[in-house]
Amino acid sequence: MTHLVESGPEPDHFVVPSPGEANESFRPVLLDPTEPPDSAALAALRRSGRLREVHDRIEEQVAEVVRSRAPREDFAPRAMERAIAEVVDGRPDTYGRWVWYPWSGRLVHVLPEAEFRLVRTDRNRDKITREQQKGLLRRRVGVIGLSVGSNAALTCAMEGVGGAFRLADFDRISLSNLNRLRAGVHELGLEKSVLCARRMYELDPYLDIEIHRGGVTEETVEDFFADGEDGRGLDLLIEECDTPWVKVAAREHARLRRIPVLMDTNDRGLLDIERFDLEPDRPLFHGRAGTTTAADVRGLDRDQTIRFLLDAVGARRLSPAMTDALSRVGHTLSSWPQLASGVMLGAALVTDAARRILLGEPLPSGSHCVDLDELVPARAALPSPLGATP
Repeated sequence: MTHLVESGPEPDHFVVPSPGEANESFRPVLLDPTEPPDSAALAALRRSGRLREVHDRIEEQVAEVVRSRAPREDFAPRAMERAIAEVVDGRPDTYGRWVWYPWSGRLVHVLPEAEFRLVRTDRNRDKITREQQKGLLRRRVGVIGLSVGSNAALTCAMEGVGGAFRLADFDRISLSNLNRLRAGVHELGLEKSVLCARRMYELDPYLDIEIHRGGVTEETVEDFFADGEDGRGLDLLIEECDTPWVKVAAREHARLRRIPVLMDTNDRGLLDIERFDLEPDRPLFHGRAGTTTAADVRGLDRDQTIRFLLDAVGARRLSPAMTDALSRVGHTLSSWPQLASGVMLGAALVTDAARRILLGEPLPSGSHCVDLDELVPARAALPSPLGATP
């Protein structure tokens, strides 16, 4: 079974993982120091020798809670000290939650969930109101393909666009991925799904993340789209993979379940929006691939795959450099080019569109281009600086 959903060890049965288990982990352990089992687990963890760092800045976080709730107040130092003491009731060590990250050996002290979310998204206001933020955190976002897609997933989490995520990718980090993927050389060989989940949980330990280590296959596609324990499935899909069968099958399942789909092509800022939630009969890829089904693209060779991807994306929308590169893949190029700047731009475009769709804005289906070469054009020649020798 390639679908893995981990709920993490229950705190009252918490056992400090071995180094090997920690290397495979992606979900942190939340511990409430006011609960005896969790307090015992914390004590066992501190005795275990597995801690590399204890990070406790809880009083600074509480100060941010105080300021967020009373932005008009100008707190003098002593007034702030009294306000913090009132919140933590004189016991800062037992206030909030302690988060154990097995893969890094860090134990981090954070605010309780409601206060954590209040402060972490406070600077979103009022581009996103608090009520809107609460609504977004109730949504589940699926992401397929975690090279380009990992940046979109992380940006969504950073902005608070989704409180639950399903991440799918079968691949592992390689050195050539580091031109566009946020990873270090010490993470080469790590599963992309694990890496993405870790980054997101380090940003927000209260997220709910499932990973599909084997990617999306014929055996697991139903699981990826199925309803969760809360009775809800995906609210939005971000599709960023290169496998034709997955690209088509994911859209077939999304259309059947009326789930909107976003895709960034990371070339010329190309963004596709398919509102299957509003148009359940809409043709896939805006009709660019005709009536192609997932069964039709199973088993394509490399040249056929490239032709299909050109049809699905829309060859005429690609930059000349990308069009030329695709014709040379497998000859003078090992794969199609992707730049970090284009990937980051795509993550911003996808997150912005996801937020607007999930907030109910009337954002229609369509293809859009945010081409920086056109928006910020280069001049034919720049004037020489003063004093420069021609």
